[in-house]
Amino acid sequence: MRSEVPRTCIGCGEVRDKGSMLRIVKTPSGEIHPDDTGRMNGRGAYICLSEKCLENAIKRHGLERTLKMPVPKESIEEISDHIKSALK
Repeated sequence: MRSEVPRTCIGCGEVRDKGSMLRIVKTPSGEIHPDDTGRMNGRGAYICLSEKCLENAIKRHGLERTLKMPVPKESIEEISDHIKSALK
């Protein structure tokens, strides 16, 4: 069960409880993945489950800024697919 701790979306800037958002993690080895558990080791960023928020985070470089590295296209596609499947 996810705790109800507020986090800020890197796409829209809204503050929501982290249980309603997707955590994106940069692992210690530098890989970027969606984190359903919220417990993966690494630097995390939170985003609403919205394609628009993901687009804003990419356009405004919020994901890169928060994770402190360029985000590969493959990782963005993985995150996008994850959001789409969560919305079904």
